[in-house]
Amino acid sequence: MPGAPYDSITETASTDDPSLHRVLIVGGGAGGLRLTSLLGATLGRRRKASITLLDRSRIHVWKPLLHEIASGSLDSETDSLELIGHARQRHYRYRIGAMIGLNRAKRQIHVAPSLDEDGHTVIPPRVLGYDTLVIAVGSMSNDFGTPGVSEHAIALDTVEQAARFNRRMINACLRANAQYEPLRSGQLRCAIVGAGATGVELAAELHKSMRDLASYNLDRIDFDKHIKIDLIEAAPRILPALPESLAAAITEVLHGLGVNIRTGRRVTAVRAGEVVLDSGEVVPAELIVWAAGIKAPDFLRDLDGLETDRINRLVVRPTLQTTRDDDIFAIGDCADCILPGATEPLPPRAQTAHQQADFMVRVIKARLRGAPLPQFTYRDLGSLVALADYDTLGVLFQNVKLQGLIARLAYRSLHKRHLQALHGNFKVALDTLAKSITRRTEPRIKLH
Repeated sequence: MPGAPYDSITETASTDDPSLHRVLIVGGGAGGLRLTSLLGATLGRRRKASITLLDRSRIHVWKPLLHEIASGSLDSETDSLELIGHARQRHYRYRIGAMIGLNRAKRQIHVAPSLDEDGHTVIPPRVLGYDTLVIAVGSMSNDFGTPGVSEHAIALDTVEQAARFNRRMINACLRANAQYEPLRSGQLRCAIVGAGATGVELAAELHKSMRDLASYNLDRIDFDKHIKIDLIEAAPRILPALPESLAAAITEVLHGLGVNIRTGRRVTAVRAGEVVLDSGEVVPAELIVWAAGIKAPDFLRDLDGLETDRINRLVVRPTLQTTRDDDIFAIGDCADCILPGATEPLPPRAQTAHQQADFMVRVIKARLRGAPLPQFTYRDLGSLVALADYDTLGVLFQNVKLQGLIARLAYRSLHKRHLQALHGNFKVALDTLAKSITRRTEPRIKLH
């Protein structure tokens, strides 16, 4: 627990009216920012409550699109949302920083100092107060203690990580095109560890992006000969959380693209330029992505006595209240929510976070009225997997199979609905029209 510096710098996160109920949301991801935006546009605008968002990043990008930033098909500099400006538009307060501690007795959270790229303090450590606390910090990759992952592989948990991988990919292609000696073993080869939705979609995006990149006068690179993608999964098949028929159809598409799928293979170590499998086989790879498994951030473990599960998620009741504090809620990937009649927690998907964010609007309004809280119900809307421009496949409402253009439009509509909650219909319509025009004059992928 932080010490004296946090006791001396306190920000109550309230407005000028101390009677307003203070809603503090930690985490500006798919669920947290959606909830903040909806509350700000209603309760915040009408001064019915004080709405504050805390996030360590100054921009927001929908996490399911990070693999597109990594491949270069999406530019984070033009397709991100500036939280400072958004806060003004949607009538909430935005605070920069990372939550690192909690004092339930005082109803305060402790925030780490915010540093610039040179290590200088921009904002000192401080304390934020709350009446209702919603923790929506999402999840991060779980390396399961595998040696070498943190040193030699890149996860796709943040915009910065995705952009770093993109730079590595571009530099690898430029380096290979400029050298006169033959390519060494593993050069221009990418190993993706984990064949969930992120890994599978990234494999297809990289196939397209690296082919596009090679077409920009990198004429010494033979795509079919030099660029190889390995998709490694410990489970018996790819996409183990999705229906087997959907996984089989996607496997066929990936095989057609030349992606080398290795299922039933567990990674035992990652070293510079290579991945070691449990069979003893070594897979050479210049680019290594770790997309196997998730866990909630480590700071949630033993957070002032709140109950967590084995991967640090906060255990919540059907009201989404934590089991040991009625004033603290958790939504999205960082919440372990087992609904009545179920045996497993809700899946860590964007649709879960979206539904829980919408539900929390009702909960907070009920708290303001002093009314009993409703209980969350989850509706599985299905799953869609986009394989770059090659194909999109999915199942909606558990039994409606989609493929091709209709599936692609349904996949893109998920992001549009997220943006509608953040900006409103009019702005999203204008942005969509503007991007449909400007993209015709831009390179197919990000080149720097």
